[in-house]
Amino acid sequence: MKKVVATGTFDIIHPGHIRFLEEARKLGDYLVVIVARERNVKHKPKPIIPEEQRVRVVEALKPVDMAILGDEEDIFKPIEELRPDVIALGHDQHFNEAWLRDELKKRGINAEVVRIPIREECELCSTAKIVERILKIAPERLKQMKRL
Repeated sequence: MKKVVATGTFDIIHPGHIRFLEEARKLGDYLVVIVARERNVKHKPKPIIPEEQRVRVVEALKPVDMAILGDEEDIFKPIEELRPDVIALGHDQHFNEAWLRDELKKRGINAEVVRIPIREECELCSTAKIVERILKIAPERLKQMKRL
């Protein structure tokens, strides 16, 4: 059985996340998703959705066989435990592939690193765009809700 690992924050699930996970699943027989801990998210704003909720939602997605929270101290610890055959990276994930391969090698993990170049094209295929839209329409929506 070929085990694939995908990682991410998965804050507000959108079609881009679904497409990434569908493509990652095609790389093997079993897809494990490591959901980033809030304290480890440093390359973008902190997630809105609590980590326990994010992992539960990700695990419910059709392409996903198992979802776990990442380690708070060492992002490679779950990888060492899972021993995947493939690590799938999304088109816009911040990992430097050469650095990642070197770190895996240092830890004795023989996993292929695959950057998935496919991306879903839609108006709200990013958490940042969804948040921007919510903030833009929030005042009017709040007025509507108060009238109900």
